[in-house]
Amino acid sequence: MTAKIEPCQDHEVTLRFVAEPADENLYGKVHGGAVMKWIDQAGYACATGWSGNLCVTVYVGGIRFYKPILIGHLVEVRARLMYTGRTSMHIAVDVLSRDLRTQEGHATTHCVIVFVAIDTDGNPIEVPAWTPVTEEDMTLENYAKRRLELSQTLELERRPYLPKW
Repeated sequence: MTAKIEPCQDHEVTLRFVAEPADENLYGKVHGGAVMKWIDQAGYACATGWSGNLCVTVYVGGIRFYKPILIGHLVEVRARLMYTGRTSMHIAVDVLSRDLRTQEGHATTHCVIVFVAIDTDGNPIEVPAWTPVTEEDMTLENYAKRRLELSQTLELERRPYLPKW
């Protein structure tokens, strides 16, 4: 028996933790794959919390690494709902890093993730509509809509080059 998750209707989630040696790459910084995992986890928490259902990642785009994250720094991963479709949720994720000794911090990574809510059989299901409240919310929603249009156009252009299985 699976229990339905009750939506919290909070449109933001922030995860905070210290970057550990297990996250280190060959150059002594946090591995990009670890950062991508954190991004997906924060996005999932945001999408699941909003929809009250299980969610799957269907798109990750525009990932941009600005600065490296150092081992021992406090990492903050902020996921914020930008736009909802019928079954999808577009979420902006920003990663920040702060040296706990000096308190100096900076943005390290940004991307947009799209999740789809699913039922227990894996079928897409409707999500509660997001209504932007602040000017910043409206700007993010417009950004998400522009990204969606662009990704749909690029998908059509890419189809002839996809491998034929």
